[in-house]
Amino acid sequence: MTSAIYPGSFDPVTNGHLDIANRAAALFDELIIGVYDRPSKHLLFSTGERVDLMKKAVAHLRNVRVASYNGLTVDFARKMKAKVMVRGLRMSSDFEREFEMALMNKKLDHDIELVCLMTSLEFQFLSSSLLKEVFELGGDISALVPKDVAIALKEKFPETRKRDGK
Repeated sequence: MTSAIYPGSFDPVTNGHLDIANRAAALFDELIIGVYDRPSKHLLFSTGERVDLMKKAVAHLRNVRVASYNGLTVDFARKMKAKVMVRGLRMSSDFEREFEMALMNKKLDHDIELVCLMTSLEFQFLSSSLLKEVFELGGDISALVPKDVAIALKEKFPETRKRDGK
């Protein structure tokens, strides 16, 4: 049985993340989505909220589970008994960053392999940071996130709800 992890901050989960999760779930016997507890960036949602939103978003995938983690991602992979780490690539700058991380992770644990999936064309521009900014400024992001994420964003930015009349 081949288990893989798909780590990230997922703040919040987008349809681009789900694109990668759906495709990775079809490739591996088990996919564990690792929600990183303390990334070095400003978070909108707590770890618990991000885990809950991800669980709702992947509830239809029987071979996927969601867990939070902190510390080194390779340690999380070992704990989950995963031999593969899945990452999504949107553009060339993602490749450079993922390449650097892959080399470091290989140095830390040579048994963990990296599998990169190219994001579907319709999501290549999508990032959680950009999505939050667009939403906060009143843009419609409903086609870019799961329904539960759109609701959670409205709760985080109630002034946006007043602007768009909803």
